[in-house]
Amino acid sequence: MAYKYFADNREYIEALRKTGDLVDVEQEVDWDLELGAIVRRVCEKKGPSPYFHKIKDYPGFQALGAPIATWRRLAIVLGLEPDVSVGDIVEEWRKRTSGPTHKPEIIDGKGAPCKEVILMGDEADLFELPAPMVHDGDGGRYVGTWHFVVAEDKETGFVNWGMYRQMIHDEKTMVGPVLPFSDMGKIFYNKYEPKNKPMPFATVIGPDPLSALASLAPTPLPEAEFAGQLMGEPTRLVKCETCDLYVPANAEIIIEGEVIPNVRLDEAPFGEYTGYRTSPRDKRTVYRVKCITMRKDPIMPVSNMGVPVDEGQLLRSFTLAMDMEQLLRSQGHPVTGVYMWPESTHHLIVIGVKPVYSNIAQQVGSLLLGSKAAAWFHIIVVVDDQTDIYSLDDVIHAICTKWHPVRGTILMKEGVGTPLYPFANPEERISQRCPKLILDCTFPLDWPKALLPIKVDFKTVYPKEIQEKVLANWKDYGFAD
Repeated sequence: MAYKYFADNREYIEALRKTGDLVDVEQEVDWDLELGAIVRRVCEKKGPSPYFHKIKDYPGFQALGAPIATWRRLAIVLGLEPDVSVGDIVEEWRKRTSGPTHKPEIIDGKGAPCKEVILMGDEADLFELPAPMVHDGDGGRYVGTWHFVVAEDKETGFVNWGMYRQMIHDEKTMVGPVLPFSDMGKIFYNKYEPKNKPMPFATVIGPDPLSALASLAPTPLPEAEFAGQLMGEPTRLVKCETCDLYVPANAEIIIEGEVIPNVRLDEAPFGEYTGYRTSPRDKRTVYRVKCITMRKDPIMPVSNMGVPVDEGQLLRSFTLAMDMEQLLRSQGHPVTGVYMWPESTHHLIVIGVKPVYSNIAQQVGSLLLGSKAAAWFHIIVVVDDQTDIYSLDDVIHAICTKWHPVRGTILMKEGVGTPLYPFANPEERISQRCPKLILDCTFPLDWPKALLPIKVDFKTVYPKEIQEKVLANWKDYGFAD
C-alpha cells in the first residue's frame, strides 16, 4: 500500500502553502548573497520556507529555500499533521522503513518532466543555473546544496545516491570533497581512479522530498529502493542522456558528466553543518559536465548550512540514531531509544537505557564508538528510562543532576573524526582524529533505594487520580494549552 507522499516539489510547495509553512517571495532577490542570507535567517528563526519567484539575472527560474528545515515540514513530507511531536515523526519513519522494499520502475524518458529542456555540448553551461553564493566568504557558487549525486559501481551493480557538495569552477566544471569512507568515495577511489578511468555521475537537483531524504539517511538498501520503501511503491526513474545512470523522472534539474580521475582543483571554504567554516581551500574532486536537463521554469532548492537547525542536522538527528538503536538492540542491550539533538549539529547522541546492570553506559557507549557512524559524533550521553530523550529540558536536567564529573566521565583520547570539527586542532582535522566522551547520567545500582534522589515533577510526585483531574480541568482553569 502506498503511503501519502509528494510526487515532486511542486506538489510539496502547494502543501506547504496550505499549512502556512511557505512564504511566497514576489520581490526579486539577488543570487549573490541576498538569497542565501534570507534562507539562513529563516533557518535560525525556524520560519516557513521562502519560495522565490524572481531571481536576479535568471528569468524563468524559481527557488525554494530551506525545503525541510523544520520538524513541521518534515512531518508534512511524511504525511503527518505539521504539529505532531518528534516521537510521532520517528514512529512514522520507523513504520515506513520496516515495510516492504520496491525495485525502482524504469520509465520512458520521452515526456519525463526532468527532460523538458535538454542542453548538450556548449549549451550545457553551469552559469545558466541560478546557483547561489550561499555565504559571504564561500569559495564560489554552490549548485549542490539540496541535491544528490548518482554513482554506480559497475563491477557489483551497486548504485549510490549521496549528498556531496559541488562548487562551480567554470562553465563545465564543478569541484567538491568526496571523502574516501563515503559510499561514492569507495567507488571512485577504489574502482575508477586506480585505472585512470572517468566515473559517470548525475547530479539530481530538486528531487521529490522523499527521494532527497533517502539520499541523506543511512540505509543498507540502495537509495532508490529505500525511497520506494518510504513511498510504499516504486520510485520512477529515467535513463540519463549521456550515460547508463538513472534519475528520478520528476526532478527539477539533472547535471550529467564524469568525475575526473587523478585531477584536483581548488574548492572551499564553505559554511558547514557545524555552524563554522572549517574546510580550508584545498585541492578536491573534479566533476566535468556534459549535459544539463531540466523542467520548464525549474525550481532550484537551496539549503543553507550553518548554525542549527537546517535539513541535514534535522534528518540525521533521528535517522542515524535509529540505525544505532537497531545496532544496540541487535546485541540485546536494554535501550529505550537513541536520539541525536540537531541543535548539537548531531555531535551529541543521547541513549536511553534501563540500568539493569552496572557500567551499562560504558558498554553501550563503547559499542557506538566502534560503529560506522562514529565519525559524526563525539559526545554520548547515557540516561535512564525516566528521562525523555526527546526533551531538551529532561536531558539537560539529567546531565546536571545525575552525571558525576569524575565517576560518570569516560574519556577516549583518540577516535575517528572528520575534517569539519571546529574544536579539533589542524593536525587532528587533517588526520581525521577526535577525542570521544561518554557521560554516564544514571544513578549507581548499589545505592540504597531509600537514599535514591526522587525526581520532583508532575508525573512523579502526584497520585494518578490528581494528575487526571488536573489534566481534565486544565482548560476550565483558564489555560489555553
